[in-house]
Amino acid sequence: MPSRTSSETLRVAVLADSDTRWKWGALTARRITTTGTALTGFLLRGRATPTARQLAEVGVTADALREVTGAEFLRAVRDEGYDVVVLALVGGAVQALLHGLAALRLPRRPVLVTGYVGVVYEKLADGLLLRHGADVVLANSRHDADRFRAVYEGVGADASAVTEAALPFLGGAPYRRDAGHDDREVGRDTVVFAAQPSVPETRAERMYLLCRLTEHARRHPHREVLLKLRSKPGEHTTHLEELPYQKLADRLPGGLPPNVRLVYGNMGEVLDRTDLLITVSSTAALEALHRRIPTAVLTDFGVREALGNHHFLGSGLLTSWDALDGGHLPRPDERWLDRQGVAADGAYESAFDAARERVAELLDRPELPPVDPYYTAATAPGYLPGILARHHLAPDGTPLPVAAPATEPAGVRRLVRDAVRGAARGAYRHGVQRVAPVIRRMGAL
Repeated sequence: MPSRTSSETLRVAVLADSDTRWKWGALTARRITTTGTALTGFLLRGRATPTARQLAEVGVTADALREVTGAEFLRAVRDEGYDVVVLALVGGAVQALLHGLAALRLPRRPVLVTGYVGVVYEKLADGLLLRHGADVVLANSRHDADRFRAVYEGVGADASAVTEAALPFLGGAPYRRDAGHDDREVGRDTVVFAAQPSVPETRAERMYLLCRLTEHARRHPHREVLLKLRSKPGEHTTHLEELPYQKLADRLPGGLPPNVRLVYGNMGEVLDRTDLLITVSSTAALEALHRRIPTAVLTDFGVREALGNHHFLGSGLLTSWDALDGGHLPRPDERWLDRQGVAADGAYESAFDAARERVAELLDRPELPPVDPYYTAATAPGYLPGILARHHLAPDGTPLPVAAPATEPAGVRRLVRDAVRGAARGAYRHGVQRVAPVIRRMGAL
């Protein structure tokens, strides 16, 4: 098959399984391709499929957007013809789709791109090997690129796909402490706590954070204190949230102080009015640091891999609520920032040059090699079949019959199907957030 010409519109597909991964995937697609791109978005049907409200909050659009199963996505790639496919998914889903795309045996397959939506603090080897086989595995920093290559080389796998880039959603006006030199409201003092769906995990720990936040607000009544939430009760994002802060706040003795508010919305817009960002390990810390907003990473529950705050070792940002209550303001280490892809010095615009060049070089090739994941029936016979089965694929990567209906329902049948799916998803989320915690508490008695 001949390579595409530079005058043709580039057809790019992004498959995402949550609101945050949709944001990462769509913005990544824009940054690693040149002008003249037609972007089609696909949302993988599952527990974290974003709602219309979540998509609107993310604020990233596409020329077309639809919800699909894995098998439907494979058919779309086969029938609609894309030049680039961005897999913005969990590792297992990436691996399954790589095998599914390989099984299509297309005359000319698309360039396959994947990566991570934020800080990589757990399951490094597992997640990376599940992503092996893509043409481009994006690393969000030099630190990550070095780690990724070490993992692949450590198992004897090809590491040439690892490409250093950055988080695609960094940006915004730089923060200036002196209100006289920018448009900040004089006397403004806004503290934002960036909540995470699953860190920390227990009710006691999350209640502790909420209590310390409200205590901080009472100690500093002149401050506006915002609890930035990722989703509303009943919605899911990248991780499950069994104990939403909204519900914990309703049980808070004395309620929330008048200077504390729960907020949603685009993180970039919240950062526009932030004077101090506090978190346990949220990627929002990197967004804030990119803009030079003072940032604190909490150590109140220790510095542990399970929390992800170990990622910030050497950053100069680790601190506690006690220190923050006393007025401490962490100062980031410049060398750490540079290694983490936080280009606060203005180098961010060139952060995607290598990725764009690699994608362009792959597109210019007359033919791409077959998709070649590290995990195969020979290297992981006790692991890979289960991953493929969870995504309704046979051991050879072809869709199982139950996953591939001949035609899509239309009219009333489609309306009924969508309503049933919505009800089922709501029931699942209710079970995760209400029923499952009760069963676990009963089991602990």
